[in-house]
Amino acid sequence: ASGNDPALGLTTGNLTALITYAMQILSSLMMLSMVFAMLTISLSSARRIAEVIEEKTDIQNPEHPVMAVRDGAIDFDHVSFVYASKADKKVLDDIDLHIRSGQTIGVIGGTGASKSSLVQLIPRLYDVTGGRLTLGGVDVRDYDLETLRNAVAMVLQKNELFSGTIKENATDEELRHACVLACADEFISAMPDGYDTYIEQGGTNVSGGQKQRLCIARALLKKPKVLILDDSTSAVDTRTDAQIQQALSAYIPETTKIIIAQRISSVQNADRIVVLDDGRIDAVGCHDELLRTCEIYREVYESQQKGGEDDA
Repeated sequence: ASGNDPALGLTTGNLTALITYAMQILSSLMMLSMVFAMLTISLSSARRIAEVIEEKTDIQNPEHPVMAVRDGAIDFDHVSFVYASKADKKVLDDIDLHIRSGQTIGVIGGTGASKSSLVQLIPRLYDVTGGRLTLGGVDVRDYDLETLRNAVAMVLQKNELFSGTIKENATDEELRHACVLACADEFISAMPDGYDTYIEQGGTNVSGGQKQRLCIARALLKKPKVLILDDSTSAVDTRTDAQIQQALSAYIPETTKIIIAQRISSVQNADRIVVLDDGRIDAVGCHDELLRTCEIYREVYESQQKGGEDDA
């Protein structure tokens, strides 16, 4: 049969055109259905975003907040804490710990011992579930939130650096002093632009140890009543770590320093060391006392000493 046979009613060209138009219509219908699907997804996402924006935080300023923090004395008075009200197990249980202003406190414990949870209660990132936590003799729940959090500086293991020059953070004298304390002045001065060096977003143009030291310097610029170092020297060598600890003790004696660390060498010179185990305080004492009386501490110390000998 010929492609132009009148008996077929359609020429080959007409049939091709018909199929093409049909495909275009089907394609348009499919795109329309996809648009409807995307609209449905977008509406659901918008509702979820609105829920987050409109959510009221449980942590609010009191009606008549205290606007000044007297000193860095911290008292955990039989504190307990859970993240969820229906949780079966307490994250922190019966924490009774009293820290004088200016003391250096080390915190040691295995993974999951709730070391970070303990210190996050101090700036009131979370509220205690039971007991009472005071800073400078005042319940942390009675402070103005901004006042409280300005008085407590936290340096985490992984901090975020913003883009900009190092010099933009403070005046020359304040900045250099903070960087000397954090052992950052040495590597900054060795850079071609010194304190005018531009730090990329996230600190991608500095090493992990340099990033941690810059974060410590940034925290010191706040002149806090309490300085919390949460495993924040893990990326620096032990010699630099020791220099940082000595500098902090010598130059900011009135600031309470809480050092969470995996390495015992980072905390062994602290005034007191707290050993946490599964959310409870297992022991408190100085380095020599804990070596004699605390099995957990002694095991960690011996394993790290052995590891150091093996590396050598």
